[in-house]
Amino acid sequence: MVGILSFIGFTLLVAVIAYLATRKTDESTSDGYFLGGRSLTAGVIAGSVLLTNLSTEQIVGLNGQAFSEGILVMAWETLAAIAIVITALFLLPRYLKGGLTTVPQFLEKRFDRGTKTLVSALFLSGYMIIFLPIVLYSGALAISTMFGIPEMLGVSANTALWLTVWGIGIVGSIYAIFGGLKAVAVSDTINAVGLLVGGLLIPIFGLMAIGDGGIINGLEVLVDSNPEKFNSIGEPEASVPFSTIFTGMMLVQLFYWGTNQAIIQRALAAKNLREGQKGLMLAAFIKILGPIIVVLPGIIAWHMFQGDLENADQAYPALVNAVLPPVLTGFFAAVLFGAILSSFNSALNSSVTLFGIDIYKQYFNQEASEAKVVKQGKRFGIFLAIGAMLIAPFIANAPQGLFGYLQEVNGSYSIPILTIVIVGYLTKRIPAIAAKVAIFSGVGFYLIYLGLKYFVVGEDALPHYLHVMAILFVLNVLIMFIIGKWKPRIEPFILDYTRQVDIQPWKLVKPVGLGIVVLVVFIYVYFAQ
Repeated sequence: MVGILSFIGFTLLVAVIAYLATRKTDESTSDGYFLGGRSLTAGVIAGSVLLTNLSTEQIVGLNGQAFSEGILVMAWETLAAIAIVITALFLLPRYLKGGLTTVPQFLEKRFDRGTKTLVSALFLSGYMIIFLPIVLYSGALAISTMFGIPEMLGVSANTALWLTVWGIGIVGSIYAIFGGLKAVAVSDTINAVGLLVGGLLIPIFGLMAIGDGGIINGLEVLVDSNPEKFNSIGEPEASVPFSTIFTGMMLVQLFYWGTNQAIIQRALAAKNLREGQKGLMLAAFIKILGPIIVVLPGIIAWHMFQGDLENADQAYPALVNAVLPPVLTGFFAAVLFGAILSSFNSALNSSVTLFGIDIYKQYFNQEASEAKVVKQGKRFGIFLAIGAMLIAPFIANAPQGLFGYLQEVNGSYSIPILTIVIVGYLTKRIPAIAAKVAIFSGVGFYLIYLGLKYFVVGEDALPHYLHVMAILFVLNVLIMFIIGKWKPRIEPFILDYTRQVDIQPWKLVKPVGLGIVVLVVFIYVYFAQ
């Protein structure tokens, strides 16, 4: 009962603070609703970006992979820091110079309206069919397990899953649809602090449990007893072979941190480039510490349970139940609930933004006022949320290894979008038709690969999906350059400065970025065996 009360209390506290912090924001304008009035500072950007990224599909999924494979899966965390540095140095200055609200807006300026619409549609379909349902499902599973919802309500596990999915979905929708980006960002920041504290407590209590009350002793026991789990170099048969770090892994990271609307929208809302770059660099540094929360507990669980769990994805919840004092259960569940809400409502808010700005205003009502655009975006958000809540419970039938499954399926749209954004910024005469061909070829070839892998020849007969992503990236770039040579754009593209915000860069951004890259390389070398 104490756990439930602390859960409700902390959750309500976050909601009240978010309301008080955003009640004066003018959300009748698109900047006010979609970008929080372009007023976010470095700390808010870093906190929101990190918590948008960190959710149950990652905490549960990556720890499950660490339970099975060890520290090599930290690639999903540590290499993200390099991608964030590249985003801060290369992409963010260009985004803010163009005064963008959405990434597809740039594609309209660089190519044409059709390209923007195709990319917006890809983002929206990916959010509704893949990302939002997976976040809801994994979150509902964690909350239902931690609180014993089936036993508490006297219902089946499936019924409890449906109830929890809809509970999370409704609360997240209220934040995202009716609060706008600033409400999402403020609540994210509060929850980010809680998640860092709560997330660190799990490995601390875990190490104390296996080290007879001593953290250092517990770490020594863990490393000495399981040296094979502390090798950063993945073998060819691993989920993340070492060679993929130099191919598709960095492309996936760059797409996620540099072009994914749900993530980059926080930086687009920066009050100026300096604050945006500071926020991203802070996020990059903290991201390096991410394995302590999303990898180390899985290895601790492997040692504590002697590798004897029915499903690897049970590693994290099982460890929480085994080592966390009952008085802290409610607090940690509230923080975890905040992480679930963050990923859900951030993607939902971005979907509302994409629909309102890129589709409704363009194709349904070009004369619509900004208040009308916001209103219609909210209506679409309700539809999207209901669709995701209907799909989510059926993911119980999806393949095991939810995190890897999510990354693999996302490749169907991540690489084509990254390709045209990068080529769009680096060239001046590649035409719109090249971007459209690259989108269709990228999506089509990758879906053919997935079809062959799962329904025809099997997994062992084909290259790793991260290698395939790199191959398709190079292929799509070549296609765009060939078309550009054959039918170049008549006028060279020039990126105009809209003067929405000051784009004077942070003077320390390059040395700080270099330091972060060196630290990532050092970590890999240190754990290489």
